[in-house]
Amino acid sequence: MKLVAGRDFTEQDGTPGQPVIIINETAARTLFPGENAIGKFVKADQFDREVIGVVHDDRHLALDKASGLEIFFPLRQNGNTSPMILVVRTTQTPAAFATAIRTALAPIAANLPTNEIQTLSALVDKSVSPRRFFTSMLGRSPSSRSDFALLGTYGVISYTVSNRTQEIGVRIALGASTKQIQGRILGETLQLAGIGITLGTIGSWMLARTLNGFLFGVSATDPVTFVAMLVIVTAVALISGYLPARRAARIDPNVAFRS
Repeated sequence: MKLVAGRDFTEQDGTPGQPVIIINETAARTLFPGENAIGKFVKADQFDREVIGVVHDDRHLALDKASGLEIFFPLRQNGNTSPMILVVRTTQTPAAFATAIRTALAPIAANLPTNEIQTLSALVDKSVSPRRFFTSMLGRSPSSRSDFALLGTYGVISYTVSNRTQEIGVRIALGASTKQIQGRILGETLQLAGIGITLGTIGSWMLARTLNGFLFGVSATDPVTFVAMLVIVTAVALISGYLPARRAARIDPNVAFRS
């Protein structure tokens, strides 16, 4: 947890000293709106405790449960009755380091329950597993639909070009260049894609709020995500229209007239 103001607990924050606490940002904004919380006093645990630090809001229980008003006591001033969790950072594998942790704790308190050693990543995975499953299933659907969109766009443009063989042949006979033919076909492809993008963006923007409970660190209407999807859909349209446009530019006017 990152300290954003004041100081952390020290060895001097013992039983005989001034009762102190650290509060989170939500508590600081609520208890002391528009003021600096450091040095203020809060009635907590039957003592007037001085606020010595402010920490970032943290999600202790789950990623979708925001922090409330939280205060933190120094262990020496809290009767040593709180359950303790030891957090260790290591470059070794967790399984190999677990033995070293048990060995180090044995001389301090041989009866400590050290069997519940697990990684933070495992804790996070357990917390988000239901939502991760839901979003993975949700993610597979757009992925498959984008493939269908690519095939569908390509199919429609190819069919349109094949039905316009005579028209394209006449244009070439009258002097239309390869670039003009390709540009016309690609322009019509982007026009169709533009209609789909407009309708899709409006619909996505309206329905995106239903996903708020499954998103962390990003809003449901995140502009970067929307812009990225617009770029991807436009790229798909260009790719699906390029091959038919290239084929159209190679139509022989004589063949077109004979048909």
